[in-house]
Amino acid sequence: MDSYHLLSLLVLGIGKWGQILAGILMALNGRAGALYRIPFPVLCRSSWGPLGALWPTFNRAVMAIVWNGVNAVQGAQCLNVLLHSISPSMARIPNTMGSKSALTSAGMICFSVFWYLHPSMVDIFYFAAYYSATVAMLAWTLSLSGSSKQTLRSHSTIHGTEKSWMVAKFFWLGLASVATFVSNAADLQRYARRPNDVILGQVFSFPVANFIIAIMGCVIAATSEPIFGERLMEGDRYTAGNRAGCFFISLGFVYSTIFTNIFENSIPVGNDIAALLPKYLNVKLLSYAICPWYLLSSAAVFIKFLSSYQIFLSAIAGILLCDYYLIRRGRLCIPEMYTMNPEGRYHYLRGINFRAFAVYLFSIAPSFYGFLNQLGVKGPLSIQRFYYVSYPTGLLIAFIGYYLTCLCFPIVGMVRTRGWCEPREYIDVHDSARDDTTMDFDGVDVSRRESDAFDSVVAEVRGTLSVDF
Repeated sequence: MDSYHLLSLLVLGIGKWGQILAGILMALNGRAGALYRIPFPVLCRSSWGPLGALWPTFNRAVMAIVWNGVNAVQGAQCLNVLLHSISPSMARIPNTMGSKSALTSAGMICFSVFWYLHPSMVDIFYFAAYYSATVAMLAWTLSLSGSSKQTLRSHSTIHGTEKSWMVAKFFWLGLASVATFVSNAADLQRYARRPNDVILGQVFSFPVANFIIAIMGCVIAATSEPIFGERLMEGDRYTAGNRAGCFFISLGFVYSTIFTNIFENSIPVGNDIAALLPKYLNVKLLSYAICPWYLLSSAAVFIKFLSSYQIFLSAIAGILLCDYYLIRRGRLCIPEMYTMNPEGRYHYLRGINFRAFAVYLFSIAPSFYGFLNQLGVKGPLSIQRFYYVSYPTGLLIAFIGYYLTCLCFPIVGMVRTRGWCEPREYIDVHDSARDDTTMDFDGVDVSRRESDAFDSVVAEVRGTLSVDF
């Protein structure tokens, strides 16, 4: 087995473990949403305060808006291929977009069409469309290359330390690329029927699905080398078979891209915008305003943007995980998350928990030089390499730092017992499904008929709370 195979297997194997770690983090951070049925912006109020939560919400909304625009560009490119397979006149539309745009004028027309596509979505149709299109593209590129075995056996040009750092880079970059899903996992897991239903999908299905796609992507990229640079839909390539292949493959990717945009971007950013300025903000207009066709003009620009933003999201995820599992130990008071009452346990100081902001700044500080380096500021090689591990570094610093800060400066609602305080099931006080057995604001089981007992439980819990400064 040559060096190319070894490097590919090593990167894919380590990348799989990175995706498993991402799935575990998503399951952990979405636990509160799955149990209490609250979205990410509301969950942030537990650790950031009702006003302070606007900052992590804004950070997540920015990434959702960018991804929404980027996916729309990719969908437009697929739609352009689809229309070109039907009529070659698409290629003759004069291009006035310039060299810095990832879309031509024809692509921008397709972008406008894609922008208004909103078909009804079903999970199984998305799965079939996406994987069928990927498998079809794999088979097509293998047949067009004409020398797949020779291509796959080509030797690697990277050796020694550079190879090791590349493996480390793509391992953590694979985790950082799904940092948005880790941060706002509660947005989608809140729809789970039972809190534990999400574990199998996040920890097993997510990394396995990504691993399969990664293998096919590597093979497609390798076998594309002999045909790279050719316009497959011109000259002797414009055959009925190639046109049919382009049509059905691009149709599958157009459909799956719309599905991806709705569930990965539109739903999360809908929750985020609802917590910010729902009357004035619109995800479609904002995604258009950032001009994503320029963002995708080169792969380097896109990768740098993704890797540079991870330092902000890692700190947010670390604080949320620490607050739920160590500070609250699974116990949340949902009604008080929706109020600005100064006596509420999540009000902190004027609606802002400055502990979280202090830890947030401290967590991103070690990687901020690397962030500037990604944006063009010159720096030593050690800074660049340290930046590869900025996501786990920022998450761990935020997790440990927030816990130590809360120990030094206790907060209202901090659970001091060593036991796990999460209720087995949470039913809101206004839920019509409640029966004779109900729960107080902390998830403690009491009886409707025993109102005096209920009041005593509430008073006892409130009496054990720490005093906020």
